[in-house]
Amino acid sequence: MLAADSGSVLRLVEIEGRGRALVASQPLKAGQIVLQDSPIVVYSAFPLVKPQSSASYCDNCFRILSSSANVVPCPLCSHHLFCGPNCLTAATASSHSPWVCQALSRLRDCPSLFSQPLEQQVQARFLIAAYNLALVSPSDFQVLLSLQGQYSPSDAPAAEFLHSLILSVCPPPSLPISIELTAALLAKDKLNAFGLMEPISLQQDGERSVRAYGIYPKASFFNHDCLPNACRFDYLDSAPAQNTDMIVRMIHDVPVGREICLSYFPVNLNYSARQKRLTEDYGFTCNCDRCKVEANWSDNEADVVDDNGTVEENEDEEIMEEDNDEQMVASEGDEVGEADFPHAYFFVRYMCNRENCWGTLAPLPPSNDVQSKVLECNACGNHKSEEDMC
Repeated sequence: MLAADSGSVLRLVEIEGRGRALVASQPLKAGQIVLQDSPIVVYSAFPLVKPQSSASYCDNCFRILSSSANVVPCPLCSHHLFCGPNCLTAATASSHSPWVCQALSRLRDCPSLFSQPLEQQVQARFLIAAYNLALVSPSDFQVLLSLQGQYSPSDAPAAEFLHSLILSVCPPPSLPISIELTAALLAKDKLNAFGLMEPISLQQDGERSVRAYGIYPKASFFNHDCLPNACRFDYLDSAPAQNTDMIVRMIHDVPVGREICLSYFPVNLNYSARQKRLTEDYGFTCNCDRCKVEANWSDNEADVVDDNGTVEENEDEEIMEEDNDEQMVASEGDEVGEADFPHAYFFVRYMCNRENCWGTLAPLPPSNDVQSKVLECNACGNHKSEEDMC
């Protein structure tokens, strides 16, 4: 079970109204790593024909390909690049098998696909990766099918088009596929895929793009909260090995039995923008403590919101930290929950203040059971000491 795989710090439970969830099976400390998960599927977030202005990434580990990298092209095509012979060898045996290479090449030459929205090109990439997973790792394919995500009639046109296209252009060898299977896979992808972001140095107009999507079977059990108590980190361009792994760390202390939640998007979004995104992308409305408060705000009480639907802190909220600092920060051993962290305090303490970053801060992992006084941003990687917040 997941608890054993995670060092018994997390336990998988059913919560009424929320479904499957992860809760703390022991008291957890700020900065503590509670999960390191490897993806069962990773696929590019770019259209089949990438814009020339976009950065280049390894088609196996998705590291950025620098000018000094030992770039190795796929021997079967001219479209896929790898950061070295090791990645090429690993990909050829798994994610970039000869069938995958052939299928993606044929789809690139398919006019009917390019008359569809760009999103369907990325969905086609996912389906090729998913069908390939069934061929190279049937057990992982069954894990993928076990994840949450139900077929919606509104997704029928895309499922029918992509299913027909793949069957006619590049059917997977020795794998019977049906429209029901295709629709089910697209539903799993929509609900469970995590975006692996491009470096913040490449963001344009304050927006970071996604370089790849990954499906992480254990991390998929984390539910959403608009004031999360944990956040995810990935180190695509810096980790020496297993660089596509997701690492989840605690933002602050929580007691045993508390549900551990991530935010599915940057925490700076305002109430209406958050609800719209959750409804459209995940099929639910949020009723967390923060949303209960903000839903009752009048227009005069609401935060100032910019054109992107993001919250701009006002002076009254910033003053809250000074007035309530002693009340908000629990002493060691006290139970600390989301209700103890009003959003204004959360913004001041746990949101990165780098311009246009909007990342979430969490302490570095404890050393010898001593909590770190340095917080790391999960978006830009900047470090911030507790002294800087005083």
